[in-house]
Amino acid sequence: MTAVVYEGIKDVKVRNVDDPVITKPDDAIIRVTFTAICGSDLHL
Repeated sequence: MTAVVYEGIKDVKVRNVDDPVITKPDDAIIRVTFTAICGSDLHL
């Protein structure tokens, strides 16, 4: 799957990563369908 990965200040990348897996009974996998950028996100 494709994911946006935060690797540090001013270092954000789009990468292919493994699909998430449930490892504990209280885990959840959530599909994000829409998102937006906040002004405070631009400082990263």
